[in-house]
Amino acid sequence: MPVSHALRVRTAVPGDDADLAELDRRVWSTLHAVTPRPQPPYPPFFDERHAPGDHLVAELDGRLVGYVRLGFPTPLAANAHVRQIQGLAVAEEARGRGVGRALIRAAVDEARRRGARRLTLRVLGHNAPARALYEAEGFAVEGVLPEEFLLDGAYVDDVCMGRSLQEGPR
Repeated sequence: MPVSHALRVRTAVPGDDADLAELDRRVWSTLHAVTPRPQPPYPPFFDERHAPGDHLVAELDGRLVGYVRLGFPTPLAANAHVRQIQGLAVAEEARGRGVGRALIRAAVDEARRRGARRLTLRVLGHNAPARALYEAEGFAVEGVLPEEFLLDGAYVDDVCMGRSLQEGPR
């Protein structure tokens, strides 16, 4: 389905905190989350490790409907050339409208703009829709940690994916 002309991706601002926290709670699922279901009192979305500038948000018809979080995989200078997608969420009512794809493409562009040579991510093995989206956007499986998580009584693989941000072939 084509991307709506009303879809806009931008850098998050401090005022997005409440909307992003609420979105995170609404979309929580063991399909993609390894942490327990959020319970009150809810912490703020932004904190000392996750600043507004680490997030790109998607707005559809003026309403916040998704985000992607970009970070460093480690604090080591030796891999400061790598960025990692550390979260992606799309509101249920906005799925199938190109929001996730737009966020991934914006994350690729932003990682390049910040000087990264590679972009990586981790996705749960049973999350077929996310894996298909990442593969369609140039990510390849680079490793699998078998049965890394126990979710809802089932062991789930942690799949490591990545892609080059350099022009031309990998």
